[in-house]
Amino acid sequence: MSKGAHNYLQTLGAEKIHRVVILRALVLGDLLCAVPAFRALRAALPHAEVTLAGLPLAQSIVRRFNRYLDGFIEFPGYPGLPERAPQIDRFPTFLAAAQAKRFDLAIQLHGSGSYVNSITVLMGARYNAGFYVPGEYCPDERSFLPYPENEPEVWRFLRLMEFLGAPLQGDELEFPLTDEDERELGAIAEARQLQPGEYICVHPGARFLSRRWPPERFATVADALARQGLRIVLTGTAEEARLTQAVGSRMKAPFFDLAGRTSLGALAVLLSRARLLVSNDTGVSHIAAALRVPSVIIVTGSDPRRWAPSDGRRHRVVLHPIDCRPCMHFDCPIGHPCAAGVTPEMVLAAAGTALGEMEAHSRGPAARTGRSPALPNVF
Repeated sequence: MSKGAHNYLQTLGAEKIHRVVILRALVLGDLLCAVPAFRALRAALPHAEVTLAGLPLAQSIVRRFNRYLDGFIEFPGYPGLPERAPQIDRFPTFLAAAQAKRFDLAIQLHGSGSYVNSITVLMGARYNAGFYVPGEYCPDERSFLPYPENEPEVWRFLRLMEFLGAPLQGDELEFPLTDEDERELGAIAEARQLQPGEYICVHPGARFLSRRWPPERFATVADALARQGLRIVLTGTAEEARLTQAVGSRMKAPFFDLAGRTSLGALAVLLSRARLLVSNDTGVSHIAAALRVPSVIIVTGSDPRRWAPSDGRRHRVVLHPIDCRPCMHFDCPIGHPCAAGVTPEMVLAAAGTALGEMEAHSRGPAARTGRSPALPNVF
């Protein structure tokens, strides 16, 4: 356990905690990184009803992870939180709905606590837990942990579970697939032409422009991989369709563009059968990590020590060292040198190594006696 850890949940009487709410009003990748913490909490409170307070997309996460989560309350946004434009007129209704649930415990898994600890308390639970920044508002020092800024994202939340006395259940990500996911992918004609292991998914999108590698470089990488006999599938949300079109228009090899045509579950099934994912550092990279699909993740503005997959053999992170990372700008104001410094050759070298490692692993120990070549600027 982390320094100062104690069995807070046992002190409260875990058998008396019937209703729990977790505040994590963030996007896909952030939610997936919290799943190991959800898993630990369920182990500690197996009979509790656990509700997630989050953004609208989190409702599908609750359904998918119904082993750990039971209910959902939509968070309307709040000033200072960038993920959603705040709907202040809906905020009293949100608090009233939360208070009406009469939660026994509210857990702040949103972040450091600077903006949201007061919101957590206003939800009206008997007890509160979470993170705080030393010197700022701390609702209860017995149950609030100083925010562990230097930990990987997954472990920030596991440290809190550890602090509260929840038995950790590993740090692996998960993404359960359903029959409905399979049917949704099967309804796409192009997807029915793809055989497992013969294609690569290329995902050029990311929510922040500062997190995107240039489309022409994705096109160069995709063409090079296609010359190795691999089919290319471009993926993304409906909002990213223009971006995948920009990649496709620069390619010489044939490709399938499925941007905006797959549900989240169908995209996950597609990824599960792929030979490799080449992607920016965005939510789809965490799905690949959860499904154990080899990946090459191109890091531009984000912090790889916080967000990189834990399995560095299966998942390769490529970056150009730069002092201004992590970047909080939506669009880089200085010409995007972190993206310009990552060349297609670097990405292709990482792709070759990731594929080679996995092929050697599949053949058994005898094929894994050699060392992988050292790759410059690969984290």
